[in-house]
Amino acid sequence: MDEQQSISLFAENYIRGFVSQEIFYNEETWYGVIRLKIEETTESIKESEVIIVGNFPRPHPDELYTFYGEWKTHARFGQQYVAKRYERETPKTLAGVERYLASGLFQGIGKKMAKRIVEQLGVDALSIIADFPERLAEVPGISEQRAKTIYDSVVEHRSLESAMVFLYDFGIGVNMALRIYQTYKLETMTVLKEEPYRLIEDVVGIGFKRADDIARATGIAASSEERVKAAALFVLQEASYSEGHVYLPVEELCEKTLRLLEECGGHVFSGEDIQLAVEALFVSSKIAWEDERVYLPSLFFAELGLAKRLRHFAARDEFGTFPTSEFYRALGAVEDELGITYAQTQRDAIEQAIKAGLMLLTGGPGTGKTTVIRGICRVFSQLHGLSLDLKKYNEENPFPIVLVAPTGRAAKRMTETTGLPAMTIHRLLGYKGESFEHDAEHPIRGRLLIVDEMSMVDIWLANQLFRAVPDDMQIIMVGDPDQLPSVGPGNVLLDMIRSGLLPLVQLTEIYRQAEESTIIRLAHDVRKGNVPADLLHTTPDRRFFTSLPQEVPEAVKQICFGAVKKGYTAKDVQVLAPIYKGNAGVNRLNEELQELFNPKTPQKREVTFGETTFRTGDKVLQLVNNAEEQVFNGDMGEIVAIFFPNENAENQEMLVAAFDNREVVYKRSDYHQLTLAYCCSVHKSQGSEFPIVIMPFVKSYYRMLRRKLVYTGITRSKSFLIMCGEPDAFRAAVESDEEGVRYSYLEERLKQE
Repeated sequence: MDEQQSISLFAENYIRGFVSQEIFYNEETWYGVIRLKIEETTESIKESEVIIVGNFPRPHPDELYTFYGEWKTHARFGQQYVAKRYERETPKTLAGVERYLASGLFQGIGKKMAKRIVEQLGVDALSIIADFPERLAEVPGISEQRAKTIYDSVVEHRSLESAMVFLYDFGIGVNMALRIYQTYKLETMTVLKEEPYRLIEDVVGIGFKRADDIARATGIAASSEERVKAAALFVLQEASYSEGHVYLPVEELCEKTLRLLEECGGHVFSGEDIQLAVEALFVSSKIAWEDERVYLPSLFFAELGLAKRLRHFAARDEFGTFPTSEFYRALGAVEDELGITYAQTQRDAIEQAIKAGLMLLTGGPGTGKTTVIRGICRVFSQLHGLSLDLKKYNEENPFPIVLVAPTGRAAKRMTETTGLPAMTIHRLLGYKGESFEHDAEHPIRGRLLIVDEMSMVDIWLANQLFRAVPDDMQIIMVGDPDQLPSVGPGNVLLDMIRSGLLPLVQLTEIYRQAEESTIIRLAHDVRKGNVPADLLHTTPDRRFFTSLPQEVPEAVKQICFGAVKKGYTAKDVQVLAPIYKGNAGVNRLNEELQELFNPKTPQKREVTFGETTFRTGDKVLQLVNNAEEQVFNGDMGEIVAIFFPNENAENQEMLVAAFDNREVVYKRSDYHQLTLAYCCSVHKSQGSEFPIVIMPFVKSYYRMLRRKLVYTGITRSKSFLIMCGEPDAFRAAVESDEEGVRYSYLEERLKQE
């Protein structure tokens, strides 16, 4: 593709010039800082040189480049031009080609060798090396091994540049283009031109429409079956990982696929075309198909496996055969130790848990789930003669009570409330990124397993967990079915309850101390679909500030400012919003709150990544599971240090975030794992509690405003709940009894004999 032609496709500002200095370059991330001598530009700039920063293949002195981007001001280095994409003009003179070959980019080529290559192969040396590598033998002093090294180096760089320029024409930015190249390396252009729909499966962030644009541009027929199969697979993936479905009915899959293809245009498909493509996906094992249900294979086997394992556990005999008198003697000792008296419903729950091989324990806020869990652990240890002193256990003789939760914050809460060690499910299973240390062949060890926040556990993780539970282990699952379901596919807790297969204890009584909380009363009103008459009244722990939608960001800031004046910190205050974009969305509120909680000062270091500025002292949220560092999606931390390239042995920019006293180092290539956390989605807050929760309500949220979302957000608050915005938006959410359907067959499988 002609590079000048590609430039014309974009009506963007640019700076074209020669690289006069490489200030910094990181080979791993392709992040560079260079000085460019300006030849031509559409930008308003008086200087003859400019600093360019961004992600791009290593540039070379004396080569002509065009950078497209925008101006940003760096806290330490001042004004810089942040490149979104770039193009290099191929050297067209013997001297230019020689300089390029000797630039240090190509292994095996120094200045003398570059001169000999150009003298022998001429101005087209780069093309000749790539297309006819045997001609390197004509160059004096080149061994066979050295020729191979030179060829590999030239081809790799050529492949990278070709892929970058090719992808830019489809509006794909630098970071995504690099992600695609890192996935396929030298095969990148082959995949892009021959199998572009592979991008949907292999590269996170590439959807059908983007892949389809590439496919159409490379000559793949709009009527091809590959196109229909890719569309159907994409629809199924989106249904599972964006909407939480374990499967789709085949009719709905076909309808949505047809609709997607109609939106993309190019060819009119029939229903039969779609049906044939889905059948072809089944034949090639890309999907699983049972009756009228179509699954991604991993979810099909997860649902089958989980149902089989749960039925097996439910069929076991009772574990506890202790006389009632012995149980109550142990319970009395625990009550004396804790200084409490359990209500009869709580005593019954503890007794059933001690006896059951498998049990579900559910309840809303204030119903005493935590108190019951603490009692179960202590009564269990008393009856079985087990010490709760951690010092008496080791790797060979592990602690017998295993407490787990889906997130690090939920596990930390379990530890705080029980006084016993708790961990994430991922950590318990020994998650290694693509595999687990514990499975059916290598089960976990212990005598009692308690899983908290079960509503957050998706079908895939639940299957992995119960595969690894040995047959002689008692299991108690704890959760609140009125909270939001898992982010991932499935509705595991609700399916288990509805199946009627598993013993279920429901805690419904709100205890005296909890009754005094108007937050808990509000939560239970919301759960029932009631809007309390005193919604707009100020109470000791709850308030609603009425404001117009456009006033919400300022209202949230003022509320937070009031909290700061009273001595609260960013760790104590959590703003929850249901959407990311818009005036009152997560992204905008994070920008506003960063300036309040952690304003820019000369003493604080900061780095910019995309649209986000990270600053020392910032509250941050982990967005993906990082098995190597043992930090997981939803964990919150704080940036405690930022290092610039000349300050560390690796000579690259990095930041350090602390998660519950565990420090994790992030190179620039890892920054996408983090986001600011002053405001987050309700889903991301699940499993956590905060002293102060602030929830804005505006009608523009209408697509996301549902009763379970409001209920889940309210129950994150420990001490104070402050709402703001439009009361009618709150009412609409609470009165909406639409519970989004999640396609899952787990309930039916559990009922099968």
